[in-house]
Amino acid sequence: MLASNEDFSGGHDAPLPYTYEGEGQAIEFKTPDGKNAHGFEIKSSTPSNKYLFVIHEWWGLNDYIKKESSTFANELKGVNIIALDLYDGQVASTPEEAGKLMQGVKTDRAQNIIKGAIMYAGPKAQIASVGWCFGGGWSLQTALLAGSKDVGCVMYYGMPEQDVAKLKTLNTDVLGIFGSQDKWINPEVVSQFQKDMAAAKKQVTIKSYDADHAFANPSNPKFNQKFAAEAHTATVDYLRKSFKLKA
Repeated sequence: MLASNEDFSGGHDAPLPYTYEGEGQAIEFKTPDGKNAHGFEIKSSTPSNKYLFVIHEWWGLNDYIKKESSTFANELKGVNIIALDLYDGQVASTPEEAGKLMQGVKTDRAQNIIKGAIMYAGPKAQIASVGWCFGGGWSLQTALLAGSKDVGCVMYYGMPEQDVAKLKTLNTDVLGIFGSQDKWINPEVVSQFQKDMAAAKKQVTIKSYDADHAFANPSNPKFNQKFAAEAHTATVDYLRKSFKLKA
């Protein structure tokens, strides 16, 4: 719906050039629909069943997402980081391309990619997720799909699930990070999400910043460094508690 909105597309400037040269490797795993999916993994230096799934914005799994994954790997010792690719290898460099890719995502396929990643993590995995924009909505869907394996969910300015019956199945609380100037995932949408979570008897913590959509993306000219840093600190603190990591 948002991908076809010209105002929404126009509100996303093309990402500034960036090349990631850090740790991590591309991975491939089977999905329940009989296909293969891809991701980018940074393994914990010690064997671990803890996994953080990182879900990209509407641009796709680009080098900025790999950089974010590396940041989480450094701050969450003992956690495997997997950046999921819900675009099956495609990456956009313009808003027009991103809009087409986001519109082209089939719900069944995206769910199968996430289910495949859950299987890849293994039967004893503890899973948390974080995502931005398009990935913010899918972070919440990941929490729903992971069921009892899920221990945490962070969604940055993503579209919330509106089905209270589905929200009742969550195994975790949710940290939601939003911008009060966001015209699409606006304060009304956030308020309804709070009401829906309350109706589902699930806990949600909302952190709202006086900023626009995608304020935490350093490739966005509307990037707000102060608010992004505050939101990141809140995210890492939340994930450390979710995974029961030592400070």
